[in-house]
Amino acid sequence: MLTSLATFCYRKRWLILVLWIVALVGLSIGSGKVGNGYSQSFSLSGTDSQTAQDLLKANSPQNASLLEGDIVFKADAGVSDPAVQASITQLVAQVSGLDGVTRVDSPYGPTAKVQGLVAPDGKIAFVAVHFDQSLRTVPKATMDAIATAVDQHRAPGLQLEMGGNAFQSQGSLGHSEVYGLIAAVIILLLAFGSVLAMGLPIVTAIVGLGVGTAVVGLASHVITMPDLTTQVAAMIGIGVGIDYALFIVTRYRQGLDDGRTPEQAVVMAIDTAGRAVLFAGMTVVISLAGMLLIGISFIGGIGVGAAIVVAVAVVAALTLLPAILGFVGRKIDWLSIPGIGRNRANHREGFWYRWSRFLQKHPWPFAVGGFLVLLLLAVPFLSMRLGSSDSSSLPTSSTVRRAYDLKAEGFGAGASAPFLLVAEVPAGATPEQLTAISTAVAQTPNVASATPMFQLPGTSIAVSQVIPSYAGQDKEASDLLTTLRTDTLPKATAGTGVDVHIGGVTAIFDDMATKLQERLPVFIGVVLLLSFLLLMVVFRSILVPLKAVIMNLLSIGAAYGVVVAVFQWGWGKSLFGLGNTGPVESFLPMMLFAILFGLSMDYEVFLLSRIKEEYDRTGDNALAVADGLSHTARVITAAALIMITVFGSFIFLDQRVVKEFGLGLAVAVLIDASIVRLVLVPATMELLGKANWWFPRWLQWLPTIHVEGHVHEDLDLEAELATLVESERAQDTKG
Repeated sequence: MLTSLATFCYRKRWLILVLWIVALVGLSIGSGKVGNGYSQSFSLSGTDSQTAQDLLKANSPQNASLLEGDIVFKADAGVSDPAVQASITQLVAQVSGLDGVTRVDSPYGPTAKVQGLVAPDGKIAFVAVHFDQSLRTVPKATMDAIATAVDQHRAPGLQLEMGGNAFQSQGSLGHSEVYGLIAAVIILLLAFGSVLAMGLPIVTAIVGLGVGTAVVGLASHVITMPDLTTQVAAMIGIGVGIDYALFIVTRYRQGLDDGRTPEQAVVMAIDTAGRAVLFAGMTVVISLAGMLLIGISFIGGIGVGAAIVVAVAVVAALTLLPAILGFVGRKIDWLSIPGIGRNRANHREGFWYRWSRFLQKHPWPFAVGGFLVLLLLAVPFLSMRLGSSDSSSLPTSSTVRRAYDLKAEGFGAGASAPFLLVAEVPAGATPEQLTAISTAVAQTPNVASATPMFQLPGTSIAVSQVIPSYAGQDKEASDLLTTLRTDTLPKATAGTGVDVHIGGVTAIFDDMATKLQERLPVFIGVVLLLSFLLLMVVFRSILVPLKAVIMNLLSIGAAYGVVVAVFQWGWGKSLFGLGNTGPVESFLPMMLFAILFGLSMDYEVFLLSRIKEEYDRTGDNALAVADGLSHTARVITAAALIMITVFGSFIFLDQRVVKEFGLGLAVAVLIDASIVRLVLVPATMELLGKANWWFPRWLQWLPTIHVEGHVHEDLDLEAELATLVESERAQDTKG
């Protein structure tokens, strides 16, 4: 199938090129006009926090939106100063009429005291902006108008900042993807030694990313996706897009060097490296799409968005790239740099062959040392705490961070992430019973304050806001939530018939962390089992896939450890532009595992398939490992460096979760392509010898899968292919 596809794309290259240009332009324009539907809220069915949210939505929709923002201000002259009051009152009027805004609570309104909008010191207060609960995100025009109004009212002695989840910046990619592409250009130029060869993977990746992100933007109207989906998808899409094209272009150049015609070289490249790309890409897509099985729309949306971009990258590598190669032909080395990027006539004269032979003479020290390094890096993972970081992790240059600091200064550390108690009040319940519940909550250790439980008019629910003494991301806040649910509230409501649920952003993320912690081991176990079975069928071996599973697990564990050390322990936090430390985002380990599983399979298959090919040809395990490593190490290293620089560039964006993704992915790829592929794999394969390829007879019935298709090295096969190509071309000419 891939042979036919490559031939078609090569011969109909103008058609393929036009189709991709139309897709890029058309989808980009369409996505731009429709806009995106990214969401800043999500549901978490089956949890106590979601029950609280559903009760509010059913009984008091105007109070049900999680999309809320605060305009926090500090007045040196005091909140009650007439000039300050006049300015803030005018600001409230400006914001009230904007699209999507349902209510604005003023610190000068009649319920300001009950709502706790003015700090005890009288110098800090905030305006609470409520948005339509059906909105997924604040309309851009509304966000811009609020920001403009806030700027207009800033004055000496009056500091105004915008905070809360509604005003969290959706964040653009900034210059991160540009820096990543510049680094990729340099690496590809060194790898290929040719400007034209370097440009092909870049062009293919950019076109694929443009189409992919446009599709994701349109899909966000159908599938719930968080607003960080674009960054995550772009991060992965740029990396895999360049890498997939790199593998194919490398094999194409090898084909030309072996004396093939451009068409034969394209067919061979797609049927070998292209097959590996298809296999690796499908693995990544399946892993990411598997996030839907978790049952959390927030997680599934990121997975689907990233999977779409990866799928488009694969299609671009298998269709657009062959078409472009058809235009390039033998000019692939145009504008070459002398002495750089050329393959040696004898691969056994190169560094990687000598490295493998040196390593094979000392396998035990390298194997033990490699495993110890991975275990040491993974140690912090044992103390990983899942949760959700708050705005204190943002740099102080962000207005959201400054708003958080002002609120913490005036109202306490937990003011930006209060608990929302929602009580189902049965008929016959007395106000005294509700007061007793509020009093019990207020007297619970680590509760800074709690508003009286107030029954909403015309409904059967009552609400209360509880401010913890600790920030929402702190472990103590999570412990308080557990205490309220398991001790304080059951005792306070005993015999009253009142059923109290705890909602709010902190409670939602805590519930999500609990849910994911329960499912993470099962998810990882299933993925590892499937990867073992798949590799077992591909390489017809028991030990090779078993080693791969163990090494993948250790390398991902090491990446987790580095993330914990930086973001939770604070090692080098200033280097990465972090504010305060906090928990690891609850969905990050699962997402990282799904992504890294697919990416590691890419390098695994690329290296081991070449080793297996050499072993089948020679029957010499040591020589096969040395030859396989020498053939693939250079392209694996180049591909890994590209991914590391692309992923690493995202560390310097403002959003903490994107930083976590960038660092985790960059470290994992670095470990996988260096310690694992270039040290542990050859060392352990040398130690195991022919046992690597032991396969029990009772499993011989399993199908044989050729990941890299036909090698096209046999001369008779080569002649047959050339004859077939010329024959088909003659038929086309006659037709």
